Amino acid sequence: MSGQTATALRKRPAAATAAQVLSWGRYPKTAHAYVHKPAWNDQVPEILKTAAIGSLLPHGLGRSYGDSCLNAGRELIDCRRLNRILGFDESSGMVRCEAGVSLSDIIDVFLPKGWFLPVTPGTRFVTIGGAIANDVHGKNHHCAGSFGAHVHQIALYRSNDGLALCNERQNSAMLRATIGGLGLTGVIAWADIQLKRVAGPWINAEIVPFESLESFLDLSRESNDRFEYTVAWVDCFAGKNARGIFFRGNHAAECGKAFQRKHGPELPFALPAWMLNRYAVKAFNTAYYRIHAAKKDPAVVPYDSFFYPLDSVGGWNLLYGKQGFLQYQCVIPETNIEAIEQLLDLIARSGMGSFLGVLKQFGSAPPAGMLSFSRPGITIALDFAMRGERTLKLMQSLDDVVRQSGGALYPAKDSRMSPAMFEASFPRWREFVPYIDPKMSSSFWRRVTESQG
Repeated sequence: MSGQTATALRKRPAAATAAQVLSWGRYPKTAHAYVHKPAWNDQVPEILKTAAIGSLLPHGLGRSYGDSCLNAGRELIDCRRLNRILGFDESSGMVRCEAGVSLSDIIDVFLPKGWFLPVTPGTRFVTIGGAIANDVHGKNHHCAGSFGAHVHQIALYRSNDGLALCNERQNSAMLRATIGGLGLTGVIAWADIQLKRVAGPWINAEIVPFESLESFLDLSRESNDRFEYTVAWVDCFAGKNARGIFFRGNHAAECGKAFQRKHGPELPFALPAWMLNRYAVKAFNTAYYRIHAAKKDPAVVPYDSFFYPLDSVGGWNLLYGKQGFLQYQCVIPETNIEAIEQLLDLIARSGMGSFLGVLKQFGSAPPAGMLSFSRPGITIALDFAMRGERTLKLMQSLDDVVRQSGGALYPAKDSRMSPAMFEASFPRWREFVPYIDPKMSSSFWRRVTESQG
């Protein structure tokens, strides 16, 4: 086969196939989508060319919890095979890679060379394209901002503009729209990401128990100047008392131990709903608090157990049963900290507590994107097994508190917020609309904006 013929075949996109695609929360159970699976970036323009208006959405590893990564009844571009690392500057730590490269890929290749992600969420199984589209944040937001702050340049396939180069000097507004833009501005061909120099795969970690929100805030303020990474687990059944465990750490110098990533069990099926009752969750939370509160000495721990404890359990989302789960993540201004107490009190009284209750004080870094979620304040993230109308009513009651406090919800974790709640969270969202690619749409975007014009 001639090189010219091979190139022509490579540019021809594969036909889309129908499939049911679920988000990580496995809720909502949407209609089938039609999935394109390009193997090469130069197949993407033809997919864009032939698609109908408002029919497409890029899709990565599907770790968004709600429907921001879904496009029910329409088309998805599966970007997982667009996963090539295209270049690396060993002197500066700048890496250029395609959108389907995962954070795990970056770590596996570059951590042995002394480089790490500038910002990482709580899972390594996120693509670079997804990290940009959701402008993910991590335990170091107070000193590093969000992931988008470390994106220096992207090349973006647009159905009406071809391949657009976006950086601070050229198409800077399009860069800001794409960061946190939920995949709606086009398909990222490649991105330049600034990595950070580290000594090795170890973290100097400390654990501190606390028994009130005031104690949590004191720990945050005292720790943020000395520790690069800070986050807390909170017991949702403790209500306003807000007892929890504060985790903090810094990258460690080489400690002489051999590093080996641990692989935990794989859940083979969704657990029965009766196993996740209030008594089981309350017992787990009590045991978790007591076990960690007893660990008072600093320790050197592997980076993966510090950043990605849930990744050690394959398919952990199946813990919540066949109906899936909803994650509720909001940010509340620090001036309205009593709103966090209200949220925790509502959850405790509902009896629908969460295994996962995460508190984090965001820093003062300005949003990297037009629709970026992270902003100054306290963020809390909570997982709830889906139990139908009862669960949805609890979410609505939490919305009321967040809206009244001047807070916001995180689109990457959402599967049910109303248009009014989206408006309250992102009152300037209409400024983003002109940057949406005319061929792009998503289940989330239609849900929160179509009734608002």
